Amino acid sequence: MDEASYRYLAQNPRLAMFVRYNPEWYRYLSREPNRIQELEKEAKKFYGRTFPQRVNKINHHVQMVGMLMQFAGAMKD
Repeated sequence: MDEASYRYLAQNPRLAMFVRYNPEWYRYLSREPNRIQELEKEAKKFYGRTFPQRVNKINHHVQMVGMLMQFAGAMKD
């Protein structure tokens, strides 16, 4: 692997862990070190850090709070 890519992964432990979980990225980065941007995008998808995934997660939490409030209201009556 390219030394610059190796240093970049060492500075970003989340990306390094993604590469460990997806070892094909060792090969991709060895052959084409400029694919680091693509690696970051794929890691965001993997960790659920894209904007749509975050919105979906917040929506899920809001629904859970709503259900808990309904449940608490039903218990009161």
